[in-house]
Parts: sequence; C-alpha cells; structure tokens
Amino acid sequence: MPLISQFVLGAGSDGQPVGQPLRLANRHGLIAGATGTGKTVTLQRLIETFSDAGVAVFAADVKGDLCGLGAAGAPQGKVAERIASMAWLQHRPQAYPLCLWDVHGQSGHPLRTTLSEMGPLLLGALLELTDSQQAALYATFKVADREGLLLLDLKDLKALLGHLKDNPQVLGEDSALFTNTSAQALLRRLASLEQQGAEALFGEPALQLEDLLHPDRDGRGRVHLLDASRLVHEAPKVYATFLLWLLAELFEQLPERGDADKPVLALFFDEAHLLFQGTPKALQERLEQVVRLIRSKGVGVYFVTQSPSDLPDDVLAQLGLRIQHGLRAFTAKEQKALRAVADGFRPNPAFDSLGVLTELGIGEALVGTLEEKGTPAMVQRVAIAPPQSRIGPLSESERAALVRQSPLAGRYDKPVDRESAYELLTARAAQASAEAPAQPSGRQKAAAPEQGLGQIAGELLGGAMKSALRQAANQLGRQLVRGLMGSLLGGRRR
Repeated sequence: MPLISQFVLGAGSDGQPVGQPLRLANRHGLIAGATGTGKTVTLQRLIETFSDAGVAVFAADVKGDLCGLGAAGAPQGKVAERIASMAWLQHRPQAYPLCLWDVHGQSGHPLRTTLSEMGPLLLGALLELTDSQQAALYATFKVADREGLLLLDLKDLKALLGHLKDNPQVLGEDSALFTNTSAQALLRRLASLEQQGAEALFGEPALQLEDLLHPDRDGRGRVHLLDASRLVHEAPKVYATFLLWLLAELFEQLPERGDADKPVLALFFDEAHLLFQGTPKALQERLEQVVRLIRSKGVGVYFVTQSPSDLPDDVLAQLGLRIQHGLRAFTAKEQKALRAVADGFRPNPAFDSLGVLTELGIGEALVGTLEEKGTPAMVQRVAIAPPQSRIGPLSESERAALVRQSPLAGRYDKPVDRESAYELLTARAAQASAEAPAQPSGRQKAAAPEQGLGQIAGELLGGAMKSALRQAANQLGRQLVRGLMGSLLGGRRR
C-alpha cells in the first residue's frame, strides 16, 4: 500500500485538488450542511481516504446507506461526469474492508459494554437522573467496587439496588446518600431503559478496543460501522451515551503518541447534536476536555451535523478541518447563524463566503483546511470527489455475507453470562435465609406465661435477640462470600 501523506477531498475553483496533511488529521473536523446537500457522500469519501492511508475508522450509520462502503461503486450519470472532470483523480471502484456492528445483533456483530466500564457518570446521564438519584447511583457503584460485585448488565444493578434497600448497613458512611425513594426511582428508570431495548447494550463479551485498531490484510484501515438507523430514533440517549463511552475509553486506554505521520483511529459521530443535547454540565465539560486532549493519543474526531451551532463553542474552537455544505436561511435567526458559519472560515478574497453558502449545489462545500504549520488555510469552494465504493446501501444478503466473512465472526455473536453481582447476591440471600433462626409459632407465643409489663418486656427482649442473630448471620454470609472474591477480582475488566 503506497504511503499517503495527504488526504484529498475534491477540486477547488481552479480545478486543482484540495486536501490536508494526514499528520494533522488528529486535529478533528466537522461535516455540516442541510439535509440533501451531500454530507453522506462527503463522509464516505473521507472514510475511504483514511482507510487507504491505513487508518482505522469507526463511524455511525444513521440513515443506513453508509454501508455501501462494503461494495465497489459503479459510477454513472453526474457522478461519472464529476470523476471525468478531475483529471488528477485516480478513481478505482472498489469495496473497503467493512466490519458491521449492531447493538441489537440483527444487522451486524452485537455491540456491548458493561455497566462497570460505563461508570456512574455516563449511566446517570443515560438515565437522566436528578442530583439525589445520581448520588445514590454513585453510592451503589462504590459498594460494588468495595465488595467485588461485578456490574455487567442491568439485572446486576437491579439486584444490587434491591440488596441495598434491604440491607442499608452495607452502605456504611454513604447510607445518607441512598434512600428508598432514590432506589425506587433508579429501578423505574432502569425499567424504562429496558423498554427501549437498551439492555442489549450491556453484557459480555464486551467490545475490545484493540479489535477496532487491527488493519486489514492488505494494509488498509478497517472500517467499523455501527448500524444506528434504529437506535438513533428509538433510543437516542443510548446512541449518544455509547459514543461518549467509546471516546472516553479510547482516551483512557490508548498510549500517548505525540507527533505522528497519521492518526491510529478516526471517529465519525453522525447526528452530533445528540452528544450535547441535555447533557449534564459535568459530563459536557469532561467531553470537551477529552476532545481537546485525545488528539495526542492519535485519534481524530469528526462531527457530522446540520449546523455548526449544534456543537458547543469550546468544541468548535478545536476543529481543524471544516466542511460546510449548503445552508438555507429564511428567518432572521437562520440568517444570523449563517453569518456565524461564514465568519468561522479564514476569508478568501476570491469570493464572499456568506453569499456562496446559499448557492452551493449538491456535492459542493466550503472547505477550510489546515496548512503544513497547522494554521488555517483560506476557505475554498470545493467540488467533492465521488467515493470509490457504492453510493447507497447494501442489500440484506450482502450485509449477512459481510458478517459471516468478518474476521470477528463468532467472537461477539454469542452472549456470555458469567458470575456477577446478580448471581452472588442471589447466593448470599439463599445462604442468609438458610442460617436464619426459625420463627416461633403463634401457639407458642400464646402459651407464654408472662402477663402485662412482664410479657411486653419479654417480647421486646426476644425481638432484640432475633435482630442481633439475623445481623450476625448476614455479616457471616458477607464475610464468606467476600472470601471467594479474589479470583473474580483478578479477572475483572476495568
């Protein structure tokens, strides 16, 4: 595979290629534009360029037509005309090494993570918790870590919440953070999450990040495509939370790379506004920090949305590559947003960016790249080069064939339900129940000779003794189970 030092997007007004040094691809980017202006084709072209350079790609397929990457293109009509107009373009119709994923496991390999890996901050955002409910969730995760209870799927968390409701003494100094009201609210939110089908996201085998980075046999970067066409409409919070988790995991696990000739991974987040819509302030600040720092890990993040205003200003300020397809402005608010988009580019004296934005045709864009020194180049009007793969979706049979032939076939397809919090707490409850003292019958109580104050005192004393025995049995059960946790902790995923 030839060394590629620059990725080319298309032709400028002078007919010459417009691109950006590949070593600056970790400076992130934005693909924006109104519906029907050509964002998907631009995204497909950019993914192909990364794959040709040996860079791994993870992208979300929101509309279901990006999977055409897995089949060779057949240019005709206006697409063929544009290819012919770019004399310098080496266009070779070909399929790209595509790996399909689907949270529900229907149109790709099942995509899973665990609750322990996601953590309470992201899970709280997914469940849209109040401050008190978030505090209760943090206390629950703290107990799970302290007692070696793995939280792999939703039934593990529900079992632990029920256990803490019945045994609040387990919480220790965090007991004030965990109330029955908060526990009930958490259980209701989890039930709502299950109704959205989100339980499929949590479990094992969980996604191993190293599987995303392996190149194909011919040296091209493998393209991992998440089928989000159903997820983004039925459970948009689940979609956004998974992408946030993926970004955070990459930041935590990948080593520092410093300056390199190319990134190791390019992430494309379609419907990017969902990542920030209704996101708690603490999580949004964390996300902005990760976007700023993850480029040193060799990861480029590319947001796809209709308008740059969908992203926070702190994120926009970090984006090196800007590809802006046509926008329409009918209201005063839209016209103001249009001016802000035009002002975001370095001016080009050859044309007025504001005027061009409303004139762009399908497959045309205003493009702001970075120069060799990393400074913004003047904005250019660009005709995007067509992709070499198919423009349009794969058939069901083609998707099924790709999944069968995938190098990851069989690795994630069958779920694994190993011993975790649910199984351990169920065993603990059964043990405590077996060790609890037998309760006296009603006839024995009636036959007691004590009367009046003496009878009351006897009943109080008996109740205290029973309570003490029950607590002792529970404590013994906890100690016995904790003694068996060493092997589990040794194999625990982080």
